[in-house]
Amino acid sequence: MLQGVATRGTTPARGLDPGLLVRLLGRPPFIGAIVLNLVGFALHITALQSLPLFLVQCVISGSVAVTALLSVRVFGVPLTRGQQAAVIAVFAGLVMLGPTAKSGTAVHVSSSAPVLLLAVVVGLVVLATGAARLPPVAGASILGLLAGASFGVVAVSARLLPDLTPSALVGAPGVYVLAAAAVVAFLLYSMAMQRGSVTTSTAAVVVTQTTVPALVGAAFLGDEVRSGLFPLAVAGFLLALLGALGLARFEASATPADQPVEQR
Repeated sequence: MLQGVATRGTTPARGLDPGLLVRLLGRPPFIGAIVLNLVGFALHITALQSLPLFLVQCVISGSVAVTALLSVRVFGVPLTRGQQAAVIAVFAGLVMLGPTAKSGTAVHVSSSAPVLLLAVVVGLVVLATGAARLPPVAGASILGLLAGASFGVVAVSARLLPDLTPSALVGAPGVYVLAAAAVVAFLLYSMAMQRGSVTTSTAAVVVTQTTVPALVGAAFLGDEVRSGLFPLAVAGFLLALLGALGLARFEASATPADQPVEQR
C-alpha cells in the first residue's frame, strides 16, 4: 500500500524505467514500503525453510485482500459487493489451505539451478520492456503478472538456500539471483501501479507470485500435502486465487492517470 502511495503522481515512461526506483527513494512512503518489505522478506525466507511453497505463497496472496480493504481508507475507493465477496474468498481459501501443508526441509538441487533462475529473470525483463509500451490498463496487468513471476523466482531461490547462516548465504549463488529478482520484481510492481489501480496491479502480482512457485515446488522440490487433504488443499488454493482474480475483475475503472504529473 505504501508503495502504491509513493507511485501516485509519477509519470509512466515509455519502456522499462529503472530510474523510477531512484526517484521513488526521495519519497518517505517508498522508504517505508522498503522497510516493511525487508521485514516481511526475512519472515518469508524463514518460513520457506520448513514449509512448502504452495502454502507460503498462498498466504502472501492474502495481501491483495488487505490492499483492497486499505484502499477504502487510503484511496477512498469503495468496494463493490463483488470485491467484498472476493476478499472473503481469499481469507476462506487460506483458512482451508493452512492445515493441509506437510512440513519439509531445505532441498538440494543441481548447481545449474541458479543459472536457470537467472535466465528466467532476464527473460522477464525482456518481456517487461515490451509490456511497458502497452496502453495503461493492459500494461499494468501484464507488468503485474511479470512482477509476480519475479517474486516467484525470489521465493524459489529462497527455498533452495541451504541454510540462513551468514557464511552459507555469502557462498550461495542463489542469494545473488534472489537479490536480482527482488529488484526486478519491485521495479515492475511499481511500474504496474503507475499505470493502473493498486488493487488490480496487486491482484495480477498475486496470480503468478502464487501459482508459479507452487507448481515448481510440487514438481521439482518435493513439496507435499498431508495425507487425505489433497482435495481440501486444491479447493483452498483455488478459492484464494479466485478471490484475488475477483478483486481484479470487479476493480473500478479509475486509474492513477488523473493524478498530478511529476516532471522528468
